Amino acid sequence: MAKRGVIIVAGGSGRRMHSALPKQFMMLGGMPVLAHTINTFSEALPGADLVVVLPEEHIPLWRNLASRFDIAAHRCVAGGKERFHSVQRGIEALSEGVEHIAVHDGVRALISKRLIVRAALAAESNDAVIPVIDVVDSYRRITDYGSEIFPRSELRIVQTPQIFSAQLLRRAYQQEYDTRFTDDASVVESISGHITLIEGERSNIKLTTPEDMGWAEWLLAHKE
Repeated sequence: MAKRGVIIVAGGSGRRMHSALPKQFMMLGGMPVLAHTINTFSEALPGADLVVVLPEEHIPLWRNLASRFDIAAHRCVAGGKERFHSVQRGIEALSEGVEHIAVHDGVRALISKRLIVRAALAAESNDAVIPVIDVVDSYRRITDYGSEIFPRSELRIVQTPQIFSAQLLRRAYQQEYDTRFTDDASVVESISGHITLIEGERSNIKLTTPEDMGWAEWLLAHKE
């Protein structure tokens, strides 16, 4: 595979987790959440240039915590005001030689090596690749007159890692920040980049609440 860069964005807090400790540093299966994410990417994409973006005030805490565990080599950079600015700083920290860049949420710690490799291979022939899963719930759209059913067949739940050609992603992130940007694909799409969808994984959850942590512990315990 081509030389790759990986940006792991870990700027979350413990607010919805009801924890004073930021959720990316909480323990999961005997290791910090963020450690699981880093190690999985390192194993799936050997030799990738791996950058972790953290709030500046959290970097000393992470370095102290990481020194106690067996965690793959990575570099830390300080993030910005919005996720957009944090990804910008991650891109700037990557080596110029990378041909593809993967961007991943640090608290999606149950990402499988299989999904990472599938996305990376798809990115060899597509400029922008994102994993998605089907929705299983019913949805209603709020209108001026109440609400109406919205066909779930037209919806997909977006996940990470989102992988792009380095040239395209760098160009997309030269724009000014816009509140309409919800993820990296939306940033790329705003400069007319075509987005290719691949099948994601239901276990690739974003750890946000205490219930998520319980579910993640169960998944780890039953992982093949």
